[in-house]
Amino acid sequence: MTEAAKTHVILLSCGSFNPITKGHIHMFEKAREYLHKTGRFIVIGGIISPVHDSYGKPGLVSSKHRLAMCQLAVQSSEWIRVDPWECYQDTWQTTCAVLEHHRDLMKRVTGCILSNVNSPSTTPVIGQPQNNSTPIYQSPSPNPNNNKPTAIKLWGKMSDSLGKICCVRPHIERFAFVDENANLGTAVRYEEIELRILLLCGSDLLESFCIPGLWNSSDMEVIVGEFGIVVVPRDGADTERIMNHSSVLRKYKDNIIVVKDDINHPMSAVSSTKSRLALQHGDGHVLDYLSQPVIDYILQSQLYINTSG
Repeated sequence: MTEAAKTHVILLSCGSFNPITKGHIHMFEKAREYLHKTGRFIVIGGIISPVHDSYGKPGLVSSKHRLAMCQLAVQSSEWIRVDPWECYQDTWQTTCAVLEHHRDLMKRVTGCILSNVNSPSTTPVIGQPQNNSTPIYQSPSPNPNNNKPTAIKLWGKMSDSLGKICCVRPHIERFAFVDENANLGTAVRYEEIELRILLLCGSDLLESFCIPGLWNSSDMEVIVGEFGIVVVPRDGADTERIMNHSSVLRKYKDNIIVVKDDINHPMSAVSSTKSRLALQHGDGHVLDYLSQPVIDYILQSQLYINTSG
């Protein structure tokens, strides 16, 4: 399968990130590696979307700190970025609303329509806008193959385009905030590809779908039925058993990609809860859970040290 024929994927992870751990980053890397190995997908980008402060979870530190820690955790990554949109809203947003926001935003940035899991793979759903402008991938090289958009080019061009419609918020200067009302017109053009935004999560979030009343049923239908999920199991969780406990998960089982790993990686057991406890007790294992820049930020800001959340 050629690169252009593969489904191009943006992985979106929602959560508290309180704090962001090495396990969170490992989840992105593991999911990308697995999707590439299937031969059907190309992961062109990853988005970390920390939850709004009003989520109400005990011990949740300010989004100002969580965004800063997330940014430090991905500062060396070429494909994962932190998005503050969810934190900047007036109130807490559902996971479904966050997914729909990013889908609409990508649609606006590319000037095209993003696919969902029900779109036929034989029908490209992202095509060039009909105009006579010079393609954005025009290369000075006479080799026509140089005009083909690679995964890095796609994400890079999207990031450049997002920069054109960003504004900087005063409290967190390093974050570019995308104006959802902006319109790039035909500034960006892509060759015909299929692009999807998939929710990336651990098996604990998947298991929460089985808890009666926790999730809005219509939201679950959209999340699993229209977008799709990539699950990276934690602590040897039985994802097959989890999916069989939910009618929605059973119904859209084909839209759930479980990252299979014969060997349980140590990072799969890392959690924010363990990290907070290690910080509170002065446990040296915190070095295994958090990156050094995140640890330095936590110590400098005196986070989690005197809390029990």
